[in-house]
Amino acid sequence: MDRRLLDLLVCPLCKGPLDYRRAPEELVCPADRLAFPVRDGIAVMLEGEARSLGDDDRAPTPAELLAGGAAAGGTDTAGTPP
Repeated sequence: MDRRLLDLLVCPLCKGPLDYRRAPEELVCPADRLAFPVRDGIAVMLEGEARSLGDDDRAPTPAELLAGGAAAGGTDTAGTPP
């Protein structure tokens, strides 16, 4: 996902920042604990399309993001490979 686009997108519910996860490809709102799918490179920012995050799905810590997201299932807010 393009970093410039990610900087513009916010959660449609709380207007908070989103974290990008590469696998599965989705944008996560840690505040609302929702994951919005990205299909064919297009973020689907509809509440009805979002999945609720379970206890196993947690937002990565800043240390995990800096380390390339390996401990957080390959997440990366910059959208670059670890």
